[in-house]
Amino acid sequence: MRAVICSAFGAPLEFGAFPAPVPGPGQVRIQVAAAGVNFADSLMIAGQYQETMTPPFVPGMELSGTIVELGAGADGFAIGQRVMATVTGGAFAEQAVADVADVYHLPDALDFVTAAGFPVAYGTSHLGLKVKAGLQPGETLVVHGAAGGVGLTAVEVGKALGATVIATAGGEEKVKVALDHGADHGIDYKSQDIREQVKALTGGRGADVIYDPVGGAVFDASLRSIAPDGRILLIGFASGTVPQIPANILLVKNVTVIGYYWGAYRTLKPALLRASMQEVLDWWAAGRVRPHVSSALPLDQAAQAIAMLKGRAATGKVVLVTGAV
Repeated sequence: MRAVICSAFGAPLEFGAFPAPVPGPGQVRIQVAAAGVNFADSLMIAGQYQETMTPPFVPGMELSGTIVELGAGADGFAIGQRVMATVTGGAFAEQAVADVADVYHLPDALDFVTAAGFPVAYGTSHLGLKVKAGLQPGETLVVHGAAGGVGLTAVEVGKALGATVIATAGGEEKVKVALDHGADHGIDYKSQDIREQVKALTGGRGADVIYDPVGGAVFDASLRSIAPDGRILLIGFASGTVPQIPANILLVKNVTVIGYYWGAYRTLKPALLRASMQEVLDWWAAGRVRPHVSSALPLDQAAQAIAMLKGRAATGKVVLVTGAV
C-alpha cells in the first residue's frame, strides 16, 4: 500500500510503499478514504508526543473509510461497513488497522471527508468541557484558538451545553469563523487585550471556564481572565511554550487548572469516551454541531497539511484524502 512514512524523528516525511497492516484479535482493517490532520501529528513525527512510535512508522490519529477485513472477535462490525476510527498511528495510509473499541459506525449522511476530522476534535471538546470541566448551562466559557481544529468544536460544544461562549482568535477572519459557528462574542487577540475584553464582557467577573489549546502568553491571559472558583482546561501548547503556573494565583482565586489528554481515555475509561462520542454524533444528526473542514489535500501532501496547522493557516480541520472517497 501507499503511505506517508516517518523514517526518523524530525526527518522530512516520505511517501511511498509500506507494508499493509494485518488485523489482530479484536481489530478491523479499514480501506482509508480520508484521515484527519492534528497538531499532535507534528509532535509525533518529531518524537515529542506523549505516545511515541518507533520509526519507520505511518503517522495519523483519525480516519474514515470502509471495513475490508475482520480480526478474530471483531464483534459488531462487518465487511463493507462505513466507519470512522481513532488510532495511535497509521491513519495516513491507504489502509489502517483499528481496535473495535475505537471504531464507530458512520451515519449514512456523514461523508468520509467530514468524518475523518470528527473524532479527535469533537471528542476532545465534548469530554473535556462536559466531564472534566463540568461546564454548566448559564456559565461563561472562553475558548482560545477558537477557529482551529479543537477550538471550533469547543465553541459548538459550549453552546450545546448552554454556555455563553467568548471566542478568541488571531485576526478578524478567524474570529468571524468562530462567530459563524455559534460564539456569542469574539476577541481578536492581535488587536485586543484578552483580559480587558473578557472582563468587559462579563461585567468584571471573568470566565467560569477557559478552554486553552494554546498555552504560553495566552495561558497567562487566562489566569488574569478567570473568575473566582473558575476552571482552566489545558488542552495543549500550540504556541510552543509550556506555561509555568504560579500556584499563589490559583490559591488566592480558588482556581482549578485541569490537565487533560483526551487520548488517554481510550484505555483509562473507554466506555466513557464512547458514550461521549455517541452524544456528539447525536448532536450532529440533530444539526447542533456543524463540522468545518477548511482544506482537503491528497495523501501525499501530508507535510504541507501539517505545515498549515503549525503556521496557523487553516481554520477548522485539515483532512488528507486517499482517492477512495
